[in-house]
Amino acid sequence: MNNQFPIKTLNQLRPVLIGFRKIKGFTQKYVSERLGVTQQTYARLEANPASASIDRLYKVFSILGVEITLSSISPSPFISHTEMRGAFDSTPARREKW
Repeated sequence: MNNQFPIKTLNQLRPVLIGFRKIKGFTQKYVSERLGVTQQTYARLEANPASASIDRLYKVFSILGVEITLSSISPSPFISHTEMRGAFDSTPARREKW
């Protein structure tokens, strides 16, 4: 099975995460044990995966046998480079302090 599920908003993570877990027949308890966390901790992650780190999501998806693929989309020819840069600079990742 080689299906693709594009994630365009963070709200889409939750149903995709739950769906992959259920397709595999895994319980939250099973996934939490594989992660080395409590079932309650995993339940919170599953309820709000947008707040999880990419590292934690990667580990969860690895347990579920899901590959993460990133791809770029072509910007609209009507959006200037300055507008694109301004939109990128306002993302949470760009505001994060390293």
